[in-house]
Amino acid sequence: MSAGLRVLLVDDHDLLRAGLVALLSAADDITVVGEATDGPSAVRAVAQLEPDVVLMDVQMPGGEGITATGRIVSTRPATRVLVLTTFDLDDYVFRALRAGASGFLLKTAPPADLVHAIRAGAAGELQLAPSVLRRLVDSYVENPPPAQRPRPPGLDELTPRELDVLGVLATGASNAEIGAQLHLAETTVKSHVTHVLAKLRLRDRVQAVVVAHEHGLAGRGARP
Repeated sequence: MSAGLRVLLVDDHDLLRAGLVALLSAADDITVVGEATDGPSAVRAVAQLEPDVVLMDVQMPGGEGITATGRIVSTRPATRVLVLTTFDLDDYVFRALRAGASGFLLKTAPPADLVHAIRAGAAGELQLAPSVLRRLVDSYVENPPPAQRPRPPGLDELTPRELDVLGVLATGASNAEIGAQLHLAETTVKSHVTHVLAKLRLRDRVQAVVVAHEHGLAGRGARP
């Protein structure tokens, strides 16, 4: 019998980790395979344990989680990193997503939401707390990045319809909501999203959100 999803917990608070172990142990398809207390030890643990998902704190005295996230994603792309924090938006959010995190969740989230996020994050689905996504979008409308990153070559390969899908996806919309916005069948939207990720060489929808915001595409195609 498969052990299900393998999860590594990274946080410097012993009590929080103990609570997460108790919570996740109740899920039949999730196994906590290890714990780490800072970024460097998390990188080593991922190399040894090869987890499917890492729950990563961003602020730890022994080494912050953003640098660790980037190293984990670059050395083991199959592992998804979900950032956990007590703050719903701060200077760490976009840096964590740009480093390769597959989601950003609040430590105050209901237990069921966290379990769902692990399952969905492992499958590459968008995992951003609603308040995080809304404020992230608002911050980029009001304060666009002063210097955009180099334009991905694949961006020029996207069709106008794929650009529209990417623009609405960047608002946090589901496939069904994208379809309603653009008057497309949900299966057609799913196909467009697959093409967008492939052309841009992105792992998941969260990374597509980052690209869209960095290059001024968020909201394209969306109804006012």
